[in-house]
Amino acid sequence: MRVAIAGAGAVGRSIAEELLSNGHEVLLIDKSPREIKLDELPGAEWLLADACEIASLEDAGLERFHVVVAASGDDKVNLVVSLLAKTEFGVPRVVARINLPKNEWLFTEAWGVDIAVSTPRLMSALIEEAVTPSELVPLLAFPSSNANLVSIMLDDGAPWVGVPSAAVPLPADTALVAIVRRGSVVVPSDKTSLAAGDELLFVTTEAVEEELSELLTGEG
Repeated sequence: MRVAIAGAGAVGRSIAEELLSNGHEVLLIDKSPREIKLDELPGAEWLLADACEIASLEDAGLERFHVVVAASGDDKVNLVVSLLAKTEFGVPRVVARINLPKNEWLFTEAWGVDIAVSTPRLMSALIEEAVTPSELVPLLAFPSSNANLVSIMLDDGAPWVGVPSAAVPLPADTALVAIVRRGSVVVPSDKTSLAAGDELLFVTTEAVEEELSELLTGEG
């Protein structure tokens, strides 16, 4: 998979390092010479250019990429990059970083964003999960589909402990996509039974999140 990352700061480089380790091709774009650090990521391609300019993205051959990640520390830049990637170059998947929570409402399909990742929201969610592990915690929003990724940890008293995951009557528009169990990821199947301490990851909609929470905790 070919991935272009606009913004070669600490966040962009970290994403690139992870993608490279998984065998993907990565191009990092940044207009600041001090962010071009060839020695840190020798396996990546680099482009010293302004990712908000169409000419720069043409030089990058953005139409050849499967994913664009707008990862700069400036929300305005990330919105412009997302819009250009989607409308001018037809990139199939655009992921955008949100730096300021007040700007979340802008990061939608109208601006070319398929997945919006809010750093403050993720940090808040992780804190909530640590403090109240048996409550439903929103992790990620998918603007193009109106769906959310949420998690909940089953405690000893949860009503579905010991029950096969396929037997849990989930609300409409809800799917259990993964179980994190003792540090490992389990892909749920018909034979997978839920256990105390499992962290369940669901894709669902906001309309049924309360129903899902009540189902899993037995409260309500």
